[in-house]
Amino acid sequence: MLGSGRGSNFAAILASIASGRLAASISVVISDREDAGILELAREAKIPTVVLRKGRFRTWLEPEIEEELAQSLRQFRVDLVVLAGFLRVLKGPFLAAYPGRVLNIHPSLLPAFKGKEAWKQALAAGAVETGCTVHWVDLEVDSGPILGQKKVPILHGDTPESLHARIQEAEHLLYSEVIQRVIERKLWQGIPS
Repeated sequence: MLGSGRGSNFAAILASIASGRLAASISVVISDREDAGILELAREAKIPTVVLRKGRFRTWLEPEIEEELAQSLRQFRVDLVVLAGFLRVLKGPFLAAYPGRVLNIHPSLLPAFKGKEAWKQALAAGAVETGCTVHWVDLEVDSGPILGQKKVPILHGDTPESLHARIQEAEHLLYSEVIQRVIERKLWQGIPS
């Protein structure tokens, strides 16, 4: 699992595993930030952690760091890579190492409101609903094939914070559901079931 933030999706997935709703295990948690809350949650759960070395760019990883990331995942025998608030765009070298095996969750009903702070984009556009989407990661940002979505209505008086909180509640349910479906059906792209 890869994450850059406080780890709320990680915690929800871990709870789904503990309750038996998700038949999976988390081999390693990797972050691009040494102070990320997801790392502390992983350590508390006795899950190995790795912090990527700092690169020159804020929004993406240099090819050599992507290769180090792929090597770490191979070392822990990771089959499916789950992005949980990982704030870096992954490019060719990493995606070539894990073709069709990288999932992401995005806080909008894609293809609407790609990119950063999608809940703010939805409010600014006057949308009546938004939600979250689980999709395969490909070379374009937030454009890979969609595996599942959950709608969240935009309520009168919503603030960016209140809307984002409700979207995250939906994410916490949807992500585990989709991961379970991917595992059960062996939906890895390009990999025979």
